[in-house]
Amino acid sequence: MRSIDQLTAELLALPSLSRSVIAEMLVESLEFDTDPKIYAAWTAEAKKRLNEIRNGSIRTIAGEEALAQVRQLLE
Repeated sequence: MRSIDQLTAELLALPSLSRSVIAEMLVESLEFDTDPKIYAAWTAEAKKRLNEIRNGSIRTIAGEEALAQVRQLLE
């Protein structure tokens, strides 16, 4: 069995579109005990962002680059 670190590295190596599909599937697999209106708003936002990625209206960056930017902001 792969460790979470190994699995994460493999997933981050996938193309952006594949990662977004997996992310959508993971979010949908979670049980939500939040307000249905909040859940609906987040679902709509996630779908909007996925569509933006798919139609090329936004530029994606590699996961490692994103993490590096976050780490830099936190320093």
